[in-house]
Amino acid sequence: MRIVLKTEVDKLGKTGDIVTVKDGYARNYLIPAGLALLADERNLKALEAQRRQAETRALREMKTHQAVAQRMAKIELTATVQVGEEDRMFGAVTATDIAELLAAQGIEIDRRIIALEEPIKALGVYTVPIKLHAGVEAHIKIRVEKAEAV
Repeated sequence: MRIVLKTEVDKLGKTGDIVTVKDGYARNYLIPAGLALLADERNLKALEAQRRQAETRALREMKTHQAVAQRMAKIELTATVQVGEEDRMFGAVTATDIAELLAAQGIEIDRRIIALEEPIKALGVYTVPIKLHAGVEAHIKIRVEKAEAV
C-alpha cells in the first residue's frame, strides 16, 4: 500500500515521503496513529499545497532574518566593565549581557542564538557571531572597555 508520511517515522522516511508498506501496517498502525495518509490523488494535492505554503513561509522568514542581519552588521556595542589591577576584569561579558545590549539598541533576540564560544574575559574589540536562522548568521562588534573609576 502506498502512503504519504505526515511525520517522520524511524526506519521508514521523513515527512512528505511517499512510501510503500504492507497493508496491515498502514491500516492498523500508521493511518490510525495519524502518522500517514493514503497516497491517493486528493491527499497528494493537499500535501503539495502544504509544501508550497511551507516553502513560501520559509523564504519570507529567511528574508526577514537577512534584513535583521544587515541591520546588526552596522551596530557596534560597548560593554563597560569593572577592572582591577593590570586591567583584569571582574567577571565576564556573557551572551546574556550581549542580548541586553542589543535590546537597548531595539533588537530583541534570544541569548541562546548568540554563538559565543566562551565568555569574554579581557578588554578589547571582539566580533561575535549570532545565528539568526539556518544559513543566516550575523556578526556584531562588541567593544569591552573599563568603567571610569569613581
